[in-house]
Amino acid sequence: MWAAIRLVRATRVFGTIFLSYLWGLSWARLWPSRCDTAERWRKLHRRNARRMYKGFVRLRGVYIKLGQILSIMGTFLPRSYTEELEGLQDEVPPHPYPQIARAFERAIGRPPHEVFASFERTPIAAASLGQVHEARDADGVRLAVKILYPNVAEIIRVDLKVLGWALRVYRTFVPVQQIERVHEQLQDMLERETDLANEARCIERMSQNFAGDPDVLFPQVFPEWSRKTVLTMGFMDGVKISKKDALAGLGLDPYAVATKLTQVFYKQLFLDKFFHADPHPGNFFVQRGPDGQVRIVVLDLGSASQLEDSLADGMLDILSGLMTKNDDLVVKGIETMGFVAEGGDRELLERTVRKYFEKLLNLNITDFSKISPDVAQQFADGDMRRDELRELMKSIAYPDGWFYVERAAVIMFGLSSQLAPKLNTVQVGFPYVMRFLAERMAQRTAAATAPTPSRATAS
Repeated sequence: MWAAIRLVRATRVFGTIFLSYLWGLSWARLWPSRCDTAERWRKLHRRNARRMYKGFVRLRGVYIKLGQILSIMGTFLPRSYTEELEGLQDEVPPHPYPQIARAFERAIGRPPHEVFASFERTPIAAASLGQVHEARDADGVRLAVKILYPNVAEIIRVDLKVLGWALRVYRTFVPVQQIERVHEQLQDMLERETDLANEARCIERMSQNFAGDPDVLFPQVFPEWSRKTVLTMGFMDGVKISKKDALAGLGLDPYAVATKLTQVFYKQLFLDKFFHADPHPGNFFVQRGPDGQVRIVVLDLGSASQLEDSLADGMLDILSGLMTKNDDLVVKGIETMGFVAEGGDRELLERTVRKYFEKLLNLNITDFSKISPDVAQQFADGDMRRDELRELMKSIAYPDGWFYVERAAVIMFGLSSQLAPKLNTVQVGFPYVMRFLAERMAQRTAAATAPTPSRATAS
């Protein structure tokens, strides 16, 4: 019954938005001079974006996740949606303790109070898919126990069914190629985040990647009390990374914190090619080291992702093109990454890329905290007609794996700018980028010069 009710509620949210656009399109065809104007469509986008935001807040669960994803996907979504959905927070009221205790017992075989010496009934954190409780073992060791909500798999199944329908309808209004990829990657992300055994493996892998850096910390996993729906870890102390007052109380400079955080991200993406795909502020704590240095505690690695080879190769070409002022390499990189849709207007896309590349080279930004609206306006293409813009959108694809890179970069650099507005993250990341370029170029050279295996001949 609950699944049917949820299905109806979600369908009503998307159905209202769909009918609103259908009505607007009908009026635009009847009176194009009055109704088919940019200002009218902007107002319609804003009104429907607010409807989506309110609907997602009521539905919670998967829709909170979806709203966070859509808020950073400026590739195909009107800006009104990204602005409205930025307000979504992945914090929800916790489930009642009896439900959580039953979910724990189904996974482990015994209730929490029989497994641990103590188990707090009130969670220390609650999110869209599960919540975390503090516990202690027989030796008094503090633990953090993450437990997925009951029926979360069925909720996801129902929600993804509605979302698949909504995205297909959306494509009739915004003709972006492979928009279904959003649905696929959302499903992939949810599958990862609802498999806590996968998160345990990701914690182990990333902790090994940072084994040589004592100032990047990860929780210890206790496998004897962990399953697919339960993850028991060592309790990690620290202050939330976005709390500047708390950082000041530790005697830590926000710029030092932002610098360390940025270095961690660049290492993950460019050197390890295995990165945190959900780096929002709640997933990082900060400690003061014994010598007064910044220590970063990394949490919630359920959606940690491997950088796809095609994305790495394309990024190599784009970065090389930017450094050598070679727009051919930039275009090649965009194509290698998979942004060129099959059957799209490749010539239009290439022409647009070259135009923006030329504008980028003419910018002179020395202080990243003083980027004015005038600078952003330089990238607005006022000469592009609506039919060209529509054709351009049809020519852009959404590459496999790019969702995770885009999401991580937008959240990470947004967090960094909150902590240290004047921090030049490009400069901080330069050593990591250069090492990435050197290693990737060496791999290409080795592959190009490797002898071709000869075919064996019969004697």
